[in-house]
Amino acid sequence: MNLFLHSFFFLMEVPVVKIREGEAGAEEKMMIKSIVNMVHTPCIMTDNVQEFGEEDNTDFETVFVLTDFDSPDYSFLYKRDNRIIGPPVVLYCAAKEEPLQFSCRPLYSTTMLNLSLCFTGFRNKEEMKNLVNLVHHMGGTIRKDFSTKVTHLIAYSTHGEKYRLAVCLGTPILTPSWILKAWERRNDVFFHAGEEEFRTEFKVPPFQDCILSFLGFSEEEKANMEERTLKHGGRYLEVGDESCTHIVVEENSVKELPFSPSKKLFVVKQEWFWGSIQMDARAGESMYLYEKNDSPAMKKAVSLLSLTTPNSNRKRRRLRDTLAQLTKETEISPFPPPRKRPSAEHSLSMGSLLDVSNTPETCKNSKPSRSSTPVVSKQSARWQVSKELYQTESNYVDILSTILQLFKHPLEKEGQVGGPILAQEEIKTIFGSIPDIYAVHTRIKSDLEELLTHWLEDRSVGDIILKYSKELVRTYPPFVNFFEMSKETIVRCEKQKPRFHAFLKINQAKPECGRQTLVELLIRPVQRLPSVALLLNDIKKHTSDDNPDKITLEKAIDSLKEVMTHINEDKRKTEGQKQIFDVVYEVDGCPANLLSSHRSLVYRVETIALGDQPCDRGEHVTLFLFNDCLEIARKRHKVISTFKSPLGQTRPPPPLKHIALMPLSQIRRVLDLQDTEECMNAFALVVRPPTEQENLLFSFQLAGEETVKSAWLRTLCRHVANTICRADAEDMIQCTDPDSLQINTKDMDSTLSKASRAIKKTSKKVTRAFSFTKTPKRFFLPLLPTHFSFLLSLPFSLSIYISLQAHHSPSMVNLPSMFERKYHTFSRSTTHLF
Repeated sequence: MNLFLHSFFFLMEVPVVKIREGEAGAEEKMMIKSIVNMVHTPCIMTDNVQEFGEEDNTDFETVFVLTDFDSPDYSFLYKRDNRIIGPPVVLYCAAKEEPLQFSCRPLYSTTMLNLSLCFTGFRNKEEMKNLVNLVHHMGGTIRKDFSTKVTHLIAYSTHGEKYRLAVCLGTPILTPSWILKAWERRNDVFFHAGEEEFRTEFKVPPFQDCILSFLGFSEEEKANMEERTLKHGGRYLEVGDESCTHIVVEENSVKELPFSPSKKLFVVKQEWFWGSIQMDARAGESMYLYEKNDSPAMKKAVSLLSLTTPNSNRKRRRLRDTLAQLTKETEISPFPPPRKRPSAEHSLSMGSLLDVSNTPETCKNSKPSRSSTPVVSKQSARWQVSKELYQTESNYVDILSTILQLFKHPLEKEGQVGGPILAQEEIKTIFGSIPDIYAVHTRIKSDLEELLTHWLEDRSVGDIILKYSKELVRTYPPFVNFFEMSKETIVRCEKQKPRFHAFLKINQAKPECGRQTLVELLIRPVQRLPSVALLLNDIKKHTSDDNPDKITLEKAIDSLKEVMTHINEDKRKTEGQKQIFDVVYEVDGCPANLLSSHRSLVYRVETIALGDQPCDRGEHVTLFLFNDCLEIARKRHKVISTFKSPLGQTRPPPPLKHIALMPLSQIRRVLDLQDTEECMNAFALVVRPPTEQENLLFSFQLAGEETVKSAWLRTLCRHVANTICRADAEDMIQCTDPDSLQINTKDMDSTLSKASRAIKKTSKKVTRAFSFTKTPKRFFLPLLPTHFSFLLSLPFSLSIYISLQAHHSPSMVNLPSMFERKYHTFSRSTTHLF
C-alpha cells in the first residue's frame, strides 16, 4: 500500500483526477488509475488536503484516503469532521464490487468489521483510549456494558462481573495484544481479526494474575498441576506463602488446613482447578469452596470399636457388633435379610455410592409370602447367591450409567464452553457399544429384581440369562475386541488435549466414579460376563438335582461361554495363565476350578495369621490375589514323602496346603490396622460367605519388608470393587484401631507362643484321632507283601500315604509295575482336570 501518495481523495460527483507531477512514479500512477477504474469514482490527487478539507460542498461528498492515520493531515481532517478512510477499505470494496464503507469515524481497514468489543480490568485510561481508537479504525465498535451483543471481551485480569458473564455466555476473552497484532496486519485487505485460528493465541489464560498452591496431592500429581499452572498463565508457590491468591485442596485426603486462611485467599477444591482448564477460563470460586469434611458415622464406629471388657462372651458379642458396624456402610442389597418384624421387611440399606434401594412402589407391589419373607435361619444358599448376582448386576448397571451420564453425554453435548472437547469420531471410538450394553443389562437387572422380590426356590435364574443371550452376543464382542483401541484413544487425547485431561480429572474426583479413571471404568464390561458365569456356577452348586433350574443354569452358562468365544483369543493374558498353573502345583489340594481362561494372578503376599480364622494364629499364610478370587494357603507343617513319577523323576511336594478359595465378592470391608507397640504391619478382612449368617474376621500380619501394605490394600480393594461392580474402591478401606478388634502381633515369635501353638495342633490331632464322626484324612499302613492286593483294590480317589517300616527289605520299597500303571493312569486323569 506504500504505492499511494501521502494523501488523495475521491469526489463522488466530479469526474476529475488530479495528479501532481513528481509525487508519483509511473508504477504508482498505474495502480491508482486501476483502483479508480475499479470503484468507478472520480479521483483527485494532491499533497495539500487543506485546500479541500475546509470546503463545504452540498453537491458531492468528499472522502479522503490517507495512508497515515498519525499525521498532521489526519489531525487536520479529523478535527473538521471529514470522512477519512484507508487504502485497504478502497481495495476491499473494489474487490467485492461494493460501495465505499460508510463510517462516522475514520476507517482505515475492515480488519474488525462487525465485531463488538467490551473492556474490563483496565487501569491505564490512556492505554485504553489508544486501543479504542485502533478498534474504530479497523471497523469495530465498543460497548461500555457487557451484553449478548458483545462478540469479544478484552480483559486485563480474570476478575469482575464482565469476565464472569463472558465465561457463562461462552464469549471469547482476549488480551489487549490481540488488538495491537491485528493493527499490525491492517494492510492485509482480506484478513479479519475474528478468525479463530488468529485469535486463539491471544486468549486470556484461566490462571492469569493467579498464584496457586497445592495441598494434599501426591508429589507426582502436584508436579503435574504446577506444570499446567504455568502453561495456563499462572504461577505457583508453596502452601502458606502470603502472596498466594488460591490454595487448591485435595478434599479426599485433607481433613483440615494447616493454617487459618486470610479473607483474600480462595480455598478451593481441585475441581475448580480442572474445571478452569476444561472451560479455558477461570471458574467461579464460590461453587468450589473447600469445606472441612467430618464424618460423624466414622466417629461413632470408632467409639464402638474402643470398648473393651474382660468377659469373653461380651468380647465376642462386641466384636460381632463391631464387624456389623464396619460393614454397614458397604451393605448394598435392596433385599436385606428379612427380620422378624414385618415393618423391617423392606428396610433401606445404608451406604454405597451406587446403592439401589427399594422404592415405595416396589414395596407396595411386593406380595408378602412365606417364600418371599423367609426367616433368617431358613434362608437358602441358593437365595443368598442369587441375591449376590442381583447386587453385582445393580452396581454394574449404575457404573454403565455413570460412564454415559458423566462422560459420554457431556462430551456429545452441543454448545460446550470453549467448543467441543473431542471430535465425534473419537467419542465413538472410546465408548463403542456401551449404550447397547447398558440397555440389555438394565432389563436383566429389572428381571432379577422381580425374581428376588417374589422369590420361590423353583423360580428360574437361568431363564433370565437365556432370555437375553442373543443381545449379549450382539453387544459385547464389538466392545471387548476394540477395548485396546478405546484405551489408546483416551491416552492419546489426554496427552494432546488439555481440556480433555481436565474433563477426566473433574469426573474422576466425583463420588460416582470412586476416584477411578475412565479406563478403569470401561474395563468393567470386559470383566462382567466371566463374573456372571462364576455366580451362575455357584447358584448351580446350591440348586438341588430335582430343581428344573439346574438344567437351565447349565444352558445359561453355556450361552455365556458362547459369547466369550466370540471374543478374540488374543485378549487373554497368557502369562497370567502360566502363573495360575504355578499356583496349582505349589498348593496341595488347590481346587481344579481355579484354572479359568478369564482369570489371572495379580498379587502374592506372605503373611502370618493373627486370629483363629481361616487358620490358627501364628500359621504362615500365603495369599494369592486373582482378579476375581483370593486363594488362601498355609505353609505345610511336615512333608511326609515325595512322589515318584513313572519316568523316574522325583517331583518335590507342594510347600503349601490349600485352606480356602474365596470369591472377592465375599469381602465386605478391608481394615488397615494402625501400627501400635503391640500391633505392627497388620490388616484384616471382614468376610461374609453366603452360607454364614454373621461376618467373619480374617486378620494377618505382613511377613517381610518387600510388600508395601498401602499398595497391597489398594490393589485388593480395587479388584474387590471390580468383582462386585462398584466404583468406590478406596471407600472399602477403613483405618482401625487393632485393640478394638482384639488383634495384636506381640510375642508372635516367642518360645511360649510357639509352644502354645504346638499344643493346640497336637490337641486337634488327638481329637481327630478319637473322633467317630470324621473320616481320617490319611492312612498310615505298614507295607507288607500281603498288602499289595489290598492296595490295588482301594479307590484312587483317596489320598493314600504309605509308611515303610525300617525292618522291611529294600525289595518291598518298589511298588509292583501293576501299581505303577494304575498310579500313572490316575496322574493323567488328575492332570486332565486342570
